[in-house]
Amino acid sequence: MYVNIFFLLASNPFFDAYTHSDFLGKLIFIGLIGLSIISWIILLHKGWITYYARKHSVQFHAFFQLQKSNPLSLDCEQAILQASPSPFLDLYAILKKQTIDLLNKNRRFRAAAQAEGATESAMSYLSPSDIEFVDTYLMSAIANQTKQLEKNLFILSTVVALGPFLGLLGTVWGILTTFSELQANSMSSANQAVLGGLSLALATTVLGLLDAIPALIGYNYLKNTISSFEVDMEGFSTEILAAVEMQYRKVDIQYE
Repeated sequence: MYVNIFFLLASNPFFDAYTHSDFLGKLIFIGLIGLSIISWIILLHKGWITYYARKHSVQFHAFFQLQKSNPLSLDCEQAILQASPSPFLDLYAILKKQTIDLLNKNRRFRAAAQAEGATESAMSYLSPSDIEFVDTYLMSAIANQTKQLEKNLFILSTVVALGPFLGLLGTVWGILTTFSELQANSMSSANQAVLGGLSLALATTVLGLLDAIPALIGYNYLKNTISSFEVDMEGFSTEILAAVEMQYRKVDIQYE
């Protein structure tokens, strides 16, 4: 078994190029492999988070539609245990907290006004300025959610740029060492020197492209997905805010 594994590694062009390269060549190989590992970790982690964030948000949106007539009746703590991560749930939790705080504040002021002899109803309402206040909190929460989803994506764009450059460095270094060996050694060892230098040059170029291509595709996909999901979050925040406004904003019409 160990013999078969050794045979497979020895017949691998990348392994062969690595073993025949010098110290700088080995460092370039290690750097390219490290970039590949990091980019795939970021791709898989961000892909998992984005997928489940959208999935749980769709589920919560359907759950909210069932109780839209009473928008503040949902139990956030129980929903968090069932679906995480869920940006829609986080937006609803912020809306519920801020709305209840504003309603309690307005209720206290209205009770104080009644104690002084005012004849206003004891029902608590939200003013237009209260609605704008809650909307500001929601917009800030959407920005934070988007920032969290895009966290560490810059690593992928860095790999896209750095991978081919490292591959190019390996290419130039391999050609340079090839000519240096040709000049220093006799013709009997020239073929081995040429093969070793060219294998380093070509292998690092291929590794650089193998690093950059998946990182570029993943980066563009994640950026587009997160951007689309940000629009969905804005639409959901508008929907839940409209439901709260419909329920708790004071009617401006006066009947004669």
